[in-house]
Amino acid sequence: MPAAGAVEDLLRRHAPQVLGAVVRRYGHFDDAEEAVQEALLAAAGQWPRDGVPANPRGWLIRVASRRLTDALRAEEARARREERAVRLAPREVRAAPAEDDTLTLLFLCCDPVLPPAGRIALTLRAVGGLTTAEIARAFLMPESTVAQRISRAKAKLRSTGSDRPFHPPRPQDRDARLASVLQVLYLVFDEGYTATSGPALHRADLAREAIRLTREVRRLLPREGAVTGLLALMLLTEARSAARTGRDGELVPLDRQDRTLWDRTAIAEGTALVEEALTEGPPGPYQLQAAIAALHDEAAGPDTTDWPQILALYEVLLTKTRDPMAELGRVVALAMVEGPEAGLAALAALEPRFPDSHRLPAVRAHLLERTGARKAAADAYRTAARATHSLPERRYLQTRAARLDP
Repeated sequence: MPAAGAVEDLLRRHAPQVLGAVVRRYGHFDDAEEAVQEALLAAAGQWPRDGVPANPRGWLIRVASRRLTDALRAEEARARREERAVRLAPREVRAAPAEDDTLTLLFLCCDPVLPPAGRIALTLRAVGGLTTAEIARAFLMPESTVAQRISRAKAKLRSTGSDRPFHPPRPQDRDARLASVLQVLYLVFDEGYTATSGPALHRADLAREAIRLTREVRRLLPREGAVTGLLALMLLTEARSAARTGRDGELVPLDRQDRTLWDRTAIAEGTALVEEALTEGPPGPYQLQAAIAALHDEAAGPDTTDWPQILALYEVLLTKTRDPMAELGRVVALAMVEGPEAGLAALAALEPRFPDSHRLPAVRAHLLERTGARKAAADAYRTAARATHSLPERRYLQTRAARLDP
């Protein structure tokens, strides 16, 4: 019999595709999501006992379809509209559809009728499979705020009829949704590369799925510089994943990684994509971040990294976005070029941008350690450790603090 953990991973992988297939066929996003959740719960109880079916995605689609149409029948009966309920009854789904509906679901969730924040939160929940808490941490905001955005987005889709049986948008509609699509893919990848909670630093399933979907978007829009830049950024970042943890799963920071473990094939592809992206119009945030990642990946070690060029790229990046993580990256680059004192001075201005986040105190601790302020650095490391929900990051920060104790 399959282990419960293996079944859980399988269900997580299939959930967005199953939801996409059910929404595309029947519409009713909110009800479809609930039906898919019921199918997942049924599988979680049945598969470890009876074995995984030969076509797990088809099984989930079939069960979710039955649950959805049962719910629609009940709703229609209450409203005395039985004729429509009969018409909605599904034909038996004997096999999973050949196409992957995840991309269709992605563009549905990024419907322009939704406010940008609602599009992103809903898509991360439905397509990325992130919990409300994980989305809240990604945006550095209260969990209740994110939950409200998701609920309102679902209600908006329902009230406008946008969640009717859905097909991929026309080219002009697709372009209007692209910015939200790319932001969602970036956030899904970021959660996969550095999980904000749990025992593992890296959630390879999320990172791989984000890269796969970005390749699909690029197939649709091969000359769109932002898409090419985002794919390059993902590949250049994921290329380091094998070196980011030690033998016991502990976090290994960039300056201490064994660079022979980096994926040189991915780096070569990512670097070529950066060069291509920079020829496809004025560089945007993804192209610039990819160029920064390429400079890190091309360096033989931390001492040969072109920090002045990285700092210059961050300066340009911050003329196009006020993303707090980009501002924090600039502080690190500034400290490498002008010294830790300059970095600490710049860091002070960013305090309001990082409420309850571990990232700013972690950078402060590192810079304080470089100045020789051991006690202050240890205190900052502990502050950061208390704020993170990632166990590998917490252990790393606690270890750094302990090394500085007298």
